[in-house]
Amino acid sequence: MARNGRSKRPALQQGWALYLRTSDEEAQAPERSQASQRRLIRDHLVNPSTLPNLAEYADTYTGRADDRANYQQLLKDARLGKFSHVGIAFVDRFGRNDVEGIRAFDELNALGITVRIATYPSLDPTTPDGRMVVGILFTVARFESDRTGQRSKEGMLTKLLEGGWPFKAPDGYLNRETKINQSNSIADRLNNARYKRWVELDPEQAKVWRYAWDLLLEDKHSLAEICETLHQRGYKLKSGALFVRLTPSGMRRPNVGAVSRIFHNWFYAGWAVLDSDLGTVPPKTVRGTWEALVSTEEFERGLAILEHRNQVPERKKKHFYLLQRLVYLQLKDGKEERLICSTPNANRQRGGVAYYCIQSSRYNFLCYQVDGQIPGLMNTIQVDRALTPALRQAYIEDIDQFISKPMVDRAALEKALNDITDEETKVLGLFTAGRISDEAWDRKCREWRDRRASIRISLDGIDRSRAAHISNLDAALNLITKIGILYARLDPYQQQHVLNQVIKRVVINTEGMIVRVDLRSPFAYLHHKVSGSGSLLAGNTSSNRDEVGNKKTSTLADTGSFIFSFSVPSRTRTCASGSGGQRSIL
Repeated sequence: MARNGRSKRPALQQGWALYLRTSDEEAQAPERSQASQRRLIRDHLVNPSTLPNLAEYADTYTGRADDRANYQQLLKDARLGKFSHVGIAFVDRFGRNDVEGIRAFDELNALGITVRIATYPSLDPTTPDGRMVVGILFTVARFESDRTGQRSKEGMLTKLLEGGWPFKAPDGYLNRETKINQSNSIADRLNNARYKRWVELDPEQAKVWRYAWDLLLEDKHSLAEICETLHQRGYKLKSGALFVRLTPSGMRRPNVGAVSRIFHNWFYAGWAVLDSDLGTVPPKTVRGTWEALVSTEEFERGLAILEHRNQVPERKKKHFYLLQRLVYLQLKDGKEERLICSTPNANRQRGGVAYYCIQSSRYNFLCYQVDGQIPGLMNTIQVDRALTPALRQAYIEDIDQFISKPMVDRAALEKALNDITDEETKVLGLFTAGRISDEAWDRKCREWRDRRASIRISLDGIDRSRAAHISNLDAALNLITKIGILYARLDPYQQQHVLNQVIKRVVINTEGMIVRVDLRSPFAYLHHKVSGSGSLLAGNTSSNRDEVGNKKTSTLADTGSFIFSFSVPSRTRTCASGSGGQRSIL
């Protein structure tokens, strides 16, 4: 072991190691790209140095990943001292991960290995100025990669919103493409760069899944039986996997999961549906341009059959806590800390006592005492039906003023779309006359596609944002006008679901009394419109406590979070007997 914990530098064999990389085989011609990189390194680095070329490492993989096989082999050989110099053509060929790139440069420099870039042969990364320049080059490479990925995602989402399918086709369909040339229509040349891509039915696999749907719609066969029937006919998945697999012990395992995923995929009914980080497109909103394997009515009937068969009851938790993940304690210094749920002595005959608490502290609050204050709160956040039209109109006006600004934004975006079309028409005339090269045409097509994608996403966002906000308000108004009546009729699990939809957090004080309830949107908005506050019981006054605790009286039965007490825990049961107080409007 070296002194001060420093590893000893290896003895370096004098000579060059070349590192070459291309993104992937489909995007580029790897051999041509790597030959160009090799020539640049030899002409600008290896030949002028008179040192031999000892090794060459080449990857055909994304530069964002650091698990490239030959890249890692290069670092391993460097630690063994198999070369003294590393040559790369461009920084982005070494990698597009700025953090990993700088780390690797620093490691190679620490080993005493000289790293040089063919396009900057005099740049020395071991100097402060050189390291700064290398850092900037890696940052630019990362930026270019991120921007390319962003453009690709926007283009894919735009194609999806237009009814196309930018992903791999599911089983039963095939991805097709054709190269764009002068024989294509003007519309094809305007909407596509080099290739036109689409999805069509697979003549063989489509028969398999059409037959599977027929079996499902008969409502006589389970998914396992459907797999057995398909297997007996010799059918397989597109991947080659069997519908029924035999285990080493001789047991038959139907591929129920694959069949279930197909039966739940709206693609087969001709609808473009998406729910990922790329975006969200709900069912029955965007019609696909491909041929549907089943009708929408058949698909929905299949879903209903599967839903009806799903009779497996939801697994109930051993201990139930109404305000789990919702209840917070307000300490005397004003800080708020979320409480955990605990049931000590759960093995006792009565099942133990449920608490909201801070672990290993003196703060322990009986669940039934805190939960018992909730029904009263449900009454205080109701809205009089007579107020709903005025609230809805005010909400729409606020959306138009503060969020979407639809008229101004839409007019500007639609004008920008028309400008792109006019520009395309002019440039197409020049391209047809041979006054613009194919490369320039491809570049312009990509630019127009990116601009169109951004504009259409913005237009769609305006429509969807406004519609979603109004839809959310209507649903909230419908719920909030009935919540006080319906809440008492629900079972505890349903009550918990309602609370999670309406309430963001419930804040109690050190005496276990609710001092504030923060509502979720748009309930907070509605409450703010009427009361000027987005929280219930703001201020923690004594009158607030009375309103919560004295709605109604009840007896205390067995302990646990299922029991609701409508009286204040610190007072007697007869403190506020009678009608339980008047229901207030939001």
